[in-house]
Amino acid sequence: MEGLRLIAKGAEADLWLDPDWNGLMVLVKRRSQKKYRNPKLDSEIRRSRTVHEATIIHRAKEAGVPTPIIYQIDSTDTTIVMEFVEGARVRDVVDGLGVKERVRLFSDIGQMAGRLHRAGIIHGDMTTSNIIKTPTRVVFIDFGLAEMSRETEKRGVDLNLMHRMLTSTHFRHTEELFNAFKEGYRSTLGAEADTALKRMEDIARRGRYVERG
Repeated sequence: MEGLRLIAKGAEADLWLDPDWNGLMVLVKRRSQKKYRNPKLDSEIRRSRTVHEATIIHRAKEAGVPTPIIYQIDSTDTTIVMEFVEGARVRDVVDGLGVKERVRLFSDIGQMAGRLHRAGIIHGDMTTSNIIKTPTRVVFIDFGLAEMSRETEKRGVDLNLMHRMLTSTHFRHTEELFNAFKEGYRSTLGAEADTALKRMEDIARRGRYVERG
């Protein structure tokens, strides 16, 4: 892809930076062909996943969750052209923040997670690697694994992913950050939040049991 710079290579899609797409710096997400699949089936899978991801990003924005602006969708080329969000991944900045700023940040992230779940959106990879901190907001990115569901189990999986990320990567602040996250989550989702959080605990226990076994 001429003039573009590959910045991330994933299992199902590559991410390219285009510094001058119609005068804008953008990200181009392109789903790669899978040689092991039947070509017709592969084309349909990539097409449907591209459209599905763009639709969920739009629905998340409607729910009040900041997401990248989508400028173009090419279902034939299985490509999404979207806003390049200037900022830093939350994963990379947490340790450099003061206590008050960390707590405020994770309360905001919890509120956004609650808005997603209230709208029936499961992110599918809700970690601090997929949230960008800008000077004015937090932006949720990478909805490649997202789906529409209001199932408590799937909400619990989303929350468990976040908690596991905090435990493994931000272990010095895990309790502080997750308490702030839960406060924000409850403020948005109300009574349903406690049900999802309880399921998260069940999922974590099941995981520990499997690991011991």
